[in-house]
Amino acid sequence: MKTKNLTLIIILAAILILGGCGCGSYNSLVSQDEQVKNSWANVQSEYQRRSDLIPNLVRTVQGEANFEKSTLENVINARARATQLTVNPDDLTPERLEQFQQAQGQLSQALGRLLMVTENYPTLQANQAFRGLQTQLEGTENRIKVARNDFNREVATYNTSVRRFPTNIFAGMMGFRPRSPFQAEAGSERAPEVQF
Repeated sequence: MKTKNLTLIIILAAILILGGCGCGSYNSLVSQDEQVKNSWANVQSEYQRRSDLIPNLVRTVQGEANFEKSTLENVINARARATQLTVNPDDLTPERLEQFQQAQGQLSQALGRLLMVTENYPTLQANQAFRGLQTQLEGTENRIKVARNDFNREVATYNTSVRRFPTNIFAGMMGFRPRSPFQAEAGSERAPEVQF
């Protein structure tokens, strides 16, 4: 009888300990998952800030009568594609993240071409509104980089927890899966060729 009670107490203690570990692991994963989602929201917010600046930049550049219309159309179209694609933080699959990065990368390239072409227009370069918008865009690009780095750090922390034993057991049972970080764009490992 005493052996039976002792066995029952040991089993109940083991269940309570495992349950406590499971609750602690679950709560920790929920907190980290929310931090990843918050970081993703910050990334999207910074990209949205950039998208919000673009119409003002385009209007300012359009004031220059001889400005290349195709360059402006490329920026407008790239902005439209980039703003149409949204990624839910619960659906941060590598494929969706890559689509998002491609759309934002196309917008970055179009903006880069626009800013490069504007150097041929001294009156535009002297325009105070244009210079202010250009400065804001440069600052926003820096903020995007910081937000992406913060997101990647939160993803790394979350992914480490999801994969670490014994939390990985509870993570799998509770539906927590590793998240994808931002990756460098294909070809970015090669230095651009500069020819004079």
